[in-house]
Amino acid sequence: MWLRVLGSAAGGGSPQWNCGCPTCAAVRSGAGLARTQSSVAVSIDYLRWFLINASPDVRTQIEAFPGLHPRDGRTTPLEAVLLTDAELDHSIGLLLLREARAGLLLYATPAVHKTLCDGSGLLRTLERYCPVEWRAVVPGADISLADGLSCRAFDVPTTKRTRFGPSVDHGRVVGYRLTDERSGGTLVYLPGMQALTPALRAEIQGCQCLLVDGTCWRDDEVVRLGLAGKTSREMGHLPIDGPNGSLAQLPSLAVGRTIFVHMNNTNPILLEDAPERRAVEDSGMEVAMDGLEVEV
Repeated sequence: MWLRVLGSAAGGGSPQWNCGCPTCAAVRSGAGLARTQSSVAVSIDYLRWFLINASPDVRTQIEAFPGLHPRDGRTTPLEAVLLTDAELDHSIGLLLLREARAGLLLYATPAVHKTLCDGSGLLRTLERYCPVEWRAVVPGADISLADGLSCRAFDVPTTKRTRFGPSVDHGRVVGYRLTDERSGGTLVYLPGMQALTPALRAEIQGCQCLLVDGTCWRDDEVVRLGLAGKTSREMGHLPIDGPNGSLAQLPSLAVGRTIFVHMNNTNPILLEDAPERRAVEDSGMEVAMDGLEVEV
């Protein structure tokens, strides 16, 4: 099984267009790599690819990866899109795929599907351009994506305010555990995580590779910079640093390889020479960049 990181930054990318924070300024000066917004592609054979989340940068991300280029006329290796939630940062890219005349296959929970139809109206708009086949994702149930490749979604609890429609507890945010059925290799994609609950620990435990929420280094990161009034946890993301942060908690889960994704533009781990970056690497964990490929 292969995974390609198409975009490794949180919403807005890095640097963010309207931000002059120290990290954005450093990236603009060349001290860090620019990154597009969060999305990955997964394949069992390097021929058929499944997109997890469709970011606003999806066209640029597809063009940057030859594996997703059309092979003949309008024949594309993109088999389907899986969504972890209904956030615009993860779903608005669907509109950029509207030229899919044969239609798009979309995997999403009923809660996410309802939000995109009746809340934001995004899917109603997309359906005016191309057919959309929705397959319901039920947390805890196995899904066969392709011969030899399966996945299972799991609920990710959050108190983050929803912008479209009523908040629900079940299926609003999910992570995915992907399995190579030939080798037994497992990979977990979890770009949003407010707390490392016992249920989430069970889903992560012992996987070969974990791509996990790395939004903020400190819980009060954006508050200290005067950019927002909410902490990382209040925005739905467990910070990396601190006694109860992910850097302290994840090593106990016996994961083969841990890679931080979905970094906010303010996060200093985006900079190669930052002490925070060294702390991550000294712990044996990694920081994703656009274009990173992982084989499990």
